[in-house]
Amino acid sequence: MTTEHTASIEVLTGASAAHAKVALFDFDGTLSLIRAGWVDVMVPMMVEVLAELKTGETEAELTSVARDFVDRLTGKQTIYQAIELARQVEIRGGKPEDPLVYKHRYLDLLHARIKDRLEALATGAASPEKYLVPGSIELLQALRERGLKLYLASGTDEAYMKAEADLLGVTPYFDGGVFGALDDYKSFSKKILIERIIAGAECEGREFLGFGDGYVEIENIKSVGGVAVGVATDEPHCLKVDEWKRDRLAGVGADYIIPHYQCLQPLLGHLFG
Repeated sequence: MTTEHTASIEVLTGASAAHAKVALFDFDGTLSLIRAGWVDVMVPMMVEVLAELKTGETEAELTSVARDFVDRLTGKQTIYQAIELARQVEIRGGKPEDPLVYKHRYLDLLHARIKDRLEALATGAASPEKYLVPGSIELLQALRERGLKLYLASGTDEAYMKAEADLLGVTPYFDGGVFGALDDYKSFSKKILIERIIAGAECEGREFLGFGDGYVEIENIKSVGGVAVGVATDEPHCLKVDEWKRDRLAGVGADYIIPHYQCLQPLLGHLFG
């Protein structure tokens, strides 16, 4: 595999999206920065749950355990991280709560952290641009102008992410729909959405273009033969590539790596020639 750097764009394969008809976007970290710092809420909560079992493991050891599975499952619905926490409790001899209990405990803690951001957006005290990856709106406009149908799919609960997408003003761009996680987590995933679009003869796999900062959506797009742009956002400022994200996204087949969308014209040139 050859790698080429053009300004802020790392070209890994140079794959063309000239025939793309559909573009699929992840939400948190790919467009939205409202939840920036969520890992620093989830991991300590999980460490607290595991520490109550008094296994003799240090806080650092438990943090490493939690961080490993949280990172590994990022991009899937939040419930999967809660399911793994329950499994970690069980293998340590504890009696776990229902994973939904852990999930909602985390969401309550996260809401406490981001409620001021949501209020600032709702009242107009903060502009949407403050909580969008730089260049997001311009990219969405450019893709719509090219005639692509846009879909937004997130591992965040649908009710929350739809409200946040509205606050950021991005909902109107997604004529294909806005989809998030459900408590019945087996009924929706990014993979299921892609399969539905293909099954509906909306497009072939090679006509997919995907953008995401987690390996799940990149892997899903590549598995059907689409073109994937890895958005290695270094949240919340997004001025440079997050090397940890970059390595994971490249590792599952991303065709391009970018830190933000301010490299819009060069990016469109690479994608569409």
